[in-house]
Amino acid sequence: MKIFVLSFSPTGTTRRVAQAVGEELAAALGAPAPESIPFTRPAERVEHRFAPQDIVVAAFPVYAGRLPNKLLLECKAKLFGSGTPVVPVCTFGNRSCDEALREQVLLLEENGFRPVGAAAFAVQHAFSDRVGTGRPDGEDWAQLREFARAAAQKLAEGAPPLAVEHSPIGPYYTPLKADGTPAKFLKAKPVVNRQLCDGCGRCAPLCPMGSIDERTLETTGVCIKCQACIRGCPRGARTLTDPDFVSHVAMLEQHYTRRAPNVLWL
Repeated sequence: MKIFVLSFSPTGTTRRVAQAVGEELAAALGAPAPESIPFTRPAERVEHRFAPQDIVVAAFPVYAGRLPNKLLLECKAKLFGSGTPVVPVCTFGNRSCDEALREQVLLLEENGFRPVGAAAFAVQHAFSDRVGTGRPDGEDWAQLREFARAAAQKLAEGAPPLAVEHSPIGPYYTPLKADGTPAKFLKAKPVVNRQLCDGCGRCAPLCPMGSIDERTLETTGVCIKCQACIRGCPRGARTLTDPDFVSHVAMLEQHYTRRAPNVLWL
């Protein structure tokens, strides 16, 4: 028995949650420590095929209530099971996981995996430290460990796979501005403050889309607003200043500082 933890995690939070699930599964099943499979950087997103005796924890962040569109396409083309048990995990920024968890379960099921259980855990929002502050916290980690142990028990008992609704997945969530109107920042990209930037280049390899020019450090390709380059800049030289984005963050800080519940399916 081998346990694999595969994660798309631009800022590291999703990877940390997934790794904890994998480690708890391994402990409960008496299996070796899980093997980590990064799926974040472009060069890391290669094809993986898993055997029937493998166990996979597959973890992705929630973007606008769904899996990121470009990631969805790559998962369909590169992740394959052979009746392989899988535990899908999502992380969401204290608002809602909406359709992302069900979407992930159905995608993996379609690609030959056998879902055992699935969970969405609230985490601190990548856009604001005031939304989901400190999460996952002690209560979240306790729920995570309990969930992983229950999934391990299902595996040990040979329980039937997780059953989820197979109706069409709903639309992406429409981000809102502080006034309640739609926030349109799809094409927004981080701005580089040249007075703060010292040209270290640490941001470029952090971009999961490979969209940062290594010479100018400008974002020239697709930006999925993951915040990896912004949070990874040691000098705070990268920011998203788009007015609609800024207003959306204000809306989140106004309405989503309450404690959102985790979603646990077994």
